[in-house]
Amino acid sequence: MPKQEAPLLQLQSYLPPGTFDDVLYYLQHYKVHLTITRQRQSILGDYRHAFDGRAHRISVNGNLNPYAFLITLLHELAHLFTYEQYGHRVQAHGKEWKNEFSKVLAKFLLKKVFPADIEKALMNTLQNPAASSCGDEKLLRVLHHYDVKKEGTHLVEQIPEGAHFIIKGGRVFQRGEKIRKRYKCTEVKTGKVYLFSAVYEISLVPA
Repeated sequence: MPKQEAPLLQLQSYLPPGTFDDVLYYLQHYKVHLTITRQRQSILGDYRHAFDGRAHRISVNGNLNPYAFLITLLHELAHLFTYEQYGHRVQAHGKEWKNEFSKVLAKFLLKKVFPADIEKALMNTLQNPAASSCGDEKLLRVLHHYDVKKEGTHLVEQIPEGAHFIIKGGRVFQRGEKIRKRYKCTEVKTGKVYLFSAVYEISLVPA
């Protein structure tokens, strides 16, 4: 099964020390159905509002390091807070959501639960939060330092131009030039060109 409901006591193992009680309060107060999922490349988390007797639903990727897991969960909780106040009357990542995300982030920053480099990146995020949980590349780059390092795994920006790499599913690409914030990469089998985030995780093709 791709998803599993998160027993609340087990949730503590996914979070940084000193954050479980506050997270638990939000989940219980708003009656959130939380699921922890397998890795998803395009999103880190997801929110679905309560309807028709069903609870608010949040999912978070289970492969994230504790700091990334907490930030992603707060991102999705901010959607919940926004929906509770405004329903469907505002944009999903409009100023209302940005305000809620900034407020809840600020609460956890005051608790000093993040390392200094993540705290610095989050201070910048407070000013204008990215719409996507994968969208803040500076923050993702810092968070990557705290991932459990998998042998042979790199970020697209870490490999030389012209190098061949493999993504999940086995497709092979050749890294090309950087275009603004993304890298132009060509799929070897089809010749099609795709743009990759600088912090997209890949594996190098053995020489």
